[in-house]
Amino acid sequence: MKSLLTFLQGGVHPPEAKGQTAALPIERMPVPDELEIILGQHIGAPCEPTVTRREEVVEGGLIGEVKKGLGVPLHSPVAGTIKAIGTSAHPMRVSAPSVTIKVDHEAARADYQAGDWQQLAADELKKKVHEAGIIGIGGAGFPTHVKLSPPRDAQIDQLLLNGAECEPYITADHRQMLEHASEVVEGARIIMKILGVTKCQIGIESNKPDAIETMTRAAEAVSSADCTIQVQGLEVKYPQGSEKQLIQALTGRKVPSQSLPSAVGVVVHNVSTAAAIYDAVACSKPLYEKVVTIAGKGINKPANLLVKVGTKVSDIVDYLGGVKPELTKIIMGGPMMGFAVSDLSIPITKTTSSVLFLTEDEVDTNPHSACIRCGWCIDACPMGLEPKEVGIHVEANRAEDTARFGVFDCFECGSCAYVCPAKRPLVQFVRLAKMKAKR
Repeated sequence: MKSLLTFLQGGVHPPEAKGQTAALPIERMPVPDELEIILGQHIGAPCEPTVTRREEVVEGGLIGEVKKGLGVPLHSPVAGTIKAIGTSAHPMRVSAPSVTIKVDHEAARADYQAGDWQQLAADELKKKVHEAGIIGIGGAGFPTHVKLSPPRDAQIDQLLLNGAECEPYITADHRQMLEHASEVVEGARIIMKILGVTKCQIGIESNKPDAIETMTRAAEAVSSADCTIQVQGLEVKYPQGSEKQLIQALTGRKVPSQSLPSAVGVVVHNVSTAAAIYDAVACSKPLYEKVVTIAGKGINKPANLLVKVGTKVSDIVDYLGGVKPELTKIIMGGPMMGFAVSDLSIPITKTTSSVLFLTEDEVDTNPHSACIRCGWCIDACPMGLEPKEVGIHVEANRAEDTARFGVFDCFECGSCAYVCPAKRPLVQFVRLAKMKAKR
């Protein structure tokens, strides 16, 4: 039996909890009466609205653009009328500038037909990716056209696609790979042409054997002497899907501290981002809808929903029959890296992977206590950092002294907090340290 690939340092094995939705096909949710589109959905400068109040918009029409700085344009997910340009609830920033659209339910849906992209030059392909507003929809939100433009001196020799989906509960990528495998590998071929590479590896954790089988068939169907796409089974270990850990697992290469994957000759994209790239290039379809896993014992009907960007969590709750009285905590994102929210009016963005409705037996409500210096967080950290020291220094009002413990190499996976017997909020300590150290 072929051994499974993995990264070497740290990592944890939280309960997978994917059984609630893994077998549920992607379901298109009916469009609600209103959508609230956050103007800042990516890393970089937020969009400025290109529409005005009471203006009519069409599905896929431009509603926002970045005029200066890093960013991508924003498109209307529906036909309708601009109701307001104001602010909406946000899971991390409390509120954020947004555009509210009153939906025209009588308008016909946009029809996108696939065309031949293979005659286009690399620069033309990249331009279509930018114009469609594609960002890393696995969670990072980095503008994809920038990621497809590595430094000129970088010796890129392969593309990696991330199909690990290692966070508990989330199955959105799993369903994408089962139901849209051909779009994912076509997206990989487009990226390979842009980068000028002939090799692609797709990493998928071994707890998705059906996805490994489906993606292997799709990859073999398009592979040739000058385009090799291989699917690799990965050990089930969190955070297998983080960029640097995936690179080490698939290539054996280690990205230096504070460096990008291009430093070791690779570019990494999420499988769902690859499918979005195919839609953008072959079908000229902007990114304005998203597959989101809705799970947890606190929601009446778990689901993998295809929703319009801007759909409010409250509309999703209504569609799925409401929440249960035992609901204790709502998290946007996964349980390891997501954010707890208390406002159901928060809209879905391009990077929302899941919304979890958890009951008391699914969350740890014990209060945290002082560090007992057991060192478990050090063993669990996949970056070899010292989370306990970061926490101790933050509590002592010495956040500016935490750089020596590698705080800026931390990508906040939460492995340290997961194993901490004192239940210390180590990720929150790291975020606070970064914020204060940057001042």
